[in-house]
Amino acid sequence: MKPPPPIEEILPHRHGMLLVERLVSWDERQATVSAVPSASAWYSEPAGMPSRIGIELIAQAIGAHVGVVAWSKGEPPKRGVLLGARSFRSQRAHFLAGAALSIQATRAFVDARGMGAYDGSIAFVGAEIAAARVVVYQPPDFEAFLTMSRGQ
Repeated sequence: MKPPPPIEEILPHRHGMLLVERLVSWDERQATVSAVPSASAWYSEPAGMPSRIGIELIAQAIGAHVGVVAWSKGEPPKRGVLLGARSFRSQRAHFLAGAALSIQATRAFVDARGMGAYDGSIAFVGAEIAAARVVVYQPPDFEAFLTMSRGQ
């Protein structure tokens, strides 16, 4: 298997919104990405990255998974939306700036309509410090979905 492309090629996030740095590992069911919170980022507070941003870290791991699976099939990255998170829990109020985080997203299910859920976790030095089940939707026609959701 050839190495995956840089994270920027499989995730559409830009301009400070790309919070993960690289795809560490992946297979058909899961992906692991890395992130290092920055003290100068838009989200930063004196104590670091608020743990609630962990939901977005997990969502970006999901996006990386969907993107790299599409890439492996010769398809362009697919766009989707985060619908919500169930039972997000974190052992910390903040993730420290400079801390090397490992974020894993494992597909729990996906249906034919594009609805799905992933079990996500965030680890620091090998120990889980946050976790959630994240519900996502990958519409067949993303642009039509955006138009409909805007009420146009």
